[in-house]
Amino acid sequence: MQGRVAGKVALITGAARGQGRAHAVRLAHEGADIIAIDVCAPLPGVAYDSATPADLEETARLVEKHDRRVITGRLDVRDLGALRTAVDDAVAELGRLDIVVANAGICIPAPWNEVTSTIFDDTISTNVTGVWNTVMAGAPHLVTAGGGSIILISSAAGLKVQPFMVPYTTSKFAVRGMAKAFAAELAQHHIRVNSVHPTGVNTPMGSGDMQAVLGRVIAGDPRLGGMFTNLLPVEGTEPEDVADTVLFLASDESKYVTAHEIAPDAGVTEF
Repeated sequence: MQGRVAGKVALITGAARGQGRAHAVRLAHEGADIIAIDVCAPLPGVAYDSATPADLEETARLVEKHDRRVITGRLDVRDLGALRTAVDDAVAELGRLDIVVANAGICIPAPWNEVTSTIFDDTISTNVTGVWNTVMAGAPHLVTAGGGSIILISSAAGLKVQPFMVPYTTSKFAVRGMAKAFAAELAQHHIRVNSVHPTGVNTPMGSGDMQAVLGRVIAGDPRLGGMFTNLLPVEGTEPEDVADTVLFLASDESKYVTAHEIAPDAGVTEF
């Protein structure tokens, strides 16, 4: 079945690659035009490779393969003014906004006693303030449209603790609460707000030195390594698997689903 979001416009942050790209392409395949936002620059403090302008251009190319319009913007979601300007300009060109996917985020694993104030501040400002900024930039346009769907990408770490990730876990629990709080106040405008909580996903977040860092911190307390184990016999999932959930929440198939946590997590949060 195609056309599940036909005629709609979706704003997606962190859209240059990984989950963000998968969301953009999946929604475009089902008929949506796309506003694709990414910083396309070195991310603060992370051990993995950062997205590039070429990555965002590739996302745009893949969207256009589905004969959909796409507008890209290179900016940091922590900059509310720049984000509002980019979204307002894109909506003026595309005519409307119906779907917001707040996907941009970072992860900096470290044992609790190696977490610096800079790591904590960078994580919270990107993963929490950046998500709040995205809703604040997008929600007024959904009010104007008469309704819509806001999807906040959290993590399994927003449903249960993930060790060696105090700032990340804190941020993802905050995103879960933020979704419920926005859902309550935006319901009068027929806007639904939900959070998505994947298990580990095969994205560039696992590139660079990320695996070596995770291996080192787990070796420091191997008892906690099992907390990353999925209930289903898979090591991880693909971005397209999460995009299926995003499409469901963006479409009218979920028209009465709001203030919920949807977890394509392979059961990792069950033990």
